[in-house]
Parts: sequence; C-alpha cells; structure tokens
Amino acid sequence: MSVRRRLPEIISPVVRILKGDSNLKPQTIHWGELLPWQQDNHYIQTGYRPSSLSFRKSFASLLYLHNESVNIYSHYIGTLLFATLASGLYTLMRPRYKTAMPTDVLVFSCFFIGAGICLGISGTYHTISNHSPLVARWGNKLDYVGIVFLIVGSFIPSIFYGFYCHPQFQKFYWTMISMLGLACTAVSVFDRFRTPAWRPYRAGIFVSLGLSALFPVGHGVRLYGLLEMRNRIGLFWLVLQGLLYILGAALYAARWPECSWSKRFDIWGSSHQLFHILVVMAAICHLYGLLIAFDFHHTVLGAECFLVQETRQ
Repeated sequence: MSVRRRLPEIISPVVRILKGDSNLKPQTIHWGELLPWQQDNHYIQTGYRPSSLSFRKSFASLLYLHNESVNIYSHYIGTLLFATLASGLYTLMRPRYKTAMPTDVLVFSCFFIGAGICLGISGTYHTISNHSPLVARWGNKLDYVGIVFLIVGSFIPSIFYGFYCHPQFQKFYWTMISMLGLACTAVSVFDRFRTPAWRPYRAGIFVSLGLSALFPVGHGVRLYGLLEMRNRIGLFWLVLQGLLYILGAALYAARWPECSWSKRFDIWGSSHQLFHILVVMAAICHLYGLLIAFDFHHTVLGAECFLVQETRQ
C-alpha cells in the first residue's frame, strides 16, 4: 500500500484526539498499573502510557505529555538538528579549501549517518515502546545498536584526521573499532542484556566501547605531542564529549536523581532523560572538534603530509 493511501490512516488518531475521541484521549497510568514487561525503573512512579497494541496509538502519544516525552523529543529534535547541520556544512565546507577531498565528505558523512541512525532509532523506540512485548524487545535491541553506530561513526573521522599522514594507522584503528562495534552489537541482541538487572552492565559496555578511543588518542599524543593533538583532532572537545557520555551513562546506571526524590522527576529530569540530552550535547562537541581538525588539516597539515610523501618517494 502506498504512503499516500496510508496517510489518512496514519493521521486519523491525531484528528480523533483533537476531537475528543474517548478511546484515544491522552492518558497515563502509575507504576503499579503497568504490565510486567513494561516495568523497568521503579523509581519512576507516574506518567506511564498503557500498552497500546497499536502503532497509531503509540505515535498519537506524541501529542500529550508523559514520562517518555523528553526522551522522544530530545532525540527527534537532535536528528533534525544534525540533518540540518550536515546539509549546511556540506555547502560551506566543500569549497572552503582547495585541498578538501571527497574523503573529507565521506568521513563527515560517517559521523552524521551514525548520529542520525542513533537518534532516529532512539526517538522511534521510545515512541513505540508501549506497543507490545515483542515491539518493545526488538525496539530496545535496535536502540542499543544505534548507540554502536554513533560511537563507531564518531570514531572514523577522528582517526582519519588524527593519523592524516599515516594511512596504516588509520586502517588499524578503523578495524579495531569496527570489530569492537560488532561485538557490542552481538551482545545487544541478547534478551538478558535489556533487563533492569543488566542496567549497570549495559552502561559499562558502551562506556568501554567509547573509552577504546584512549588507545589512538594516546598513540597520537606520543607521535605528535599533546598541544598539536588539540588541533589535529580537536582533542579538548573530544575529551569533553567523552566526559559527557560517561556522566550520562553514570546517571543512567545509578538512576539518579529519581532514586533520591520520589515522583519529583517522573516527567522532567529523570536519569534517562538527562542521558539523552547529554548524548546530543556530546555529539555536538564531537562535531565541533571535527571542524577544528578539518580546518587544521587543510590549512597546515595538508602541505606537511605532501612533503612527507615526497620525502618517502
């Protein structure tokens, strides 16, 4: 069935809500009213959506406030933000330097695609997570896979610019992060991985994947020194990105602040919501660092690499 034919079916719940259809009126329930498969964080007591068993009803919940609203909109807005930035930066950057190459576009594309996949899947998962056990289970798995795409996609351009004159190191670290990403993806599909008891382990696994960046960063510092790496890869912003990820993961694992103040953060400011916002902030920091690296490599290092290659020949 074509999208045009399905459009009335898709938007009809929205119209019915606005008209006051009692079957689709916005409603939230308490923790004690949830089905067992919906129970994840007992510190959040209110603002839950009941099981919908309908994608239309789940998407209709975009129109009212509940305890997933911030999770949904923070990443949907993030998706739109990075799509806009990708388009704008492509227009601005491609003609910026004569030394700019298609590889610059390719590695930046890896970052934007990774960010788009992660944030888009995340927003969609949190929208339909109240559908049914099957949809929630597979949506959650894809949500974790999206995080892998973000980390790997961020890694690729940083390695490209960090070892701009050393393609053998680029290939080595790209292979390393790809293998680690595949391992995290494989772990993510196990049902046990998504259970509440595994919350700290989930956070730890993805933090470990992100911290694997310490190896190439340390290697780069040894080759070029700390000060030069600030320009080569935008090191300050890369470190800030890592700190934001770790802070978000720590809050998520500890379920703070909701564990300390019952019901106060049910709708606004819970650990998962803070994690979502920090992820977007971290991705923005990473992008800013990549722009610093891009400028440095096409004003200073492009000529330097050319001389190195000439000397080797």
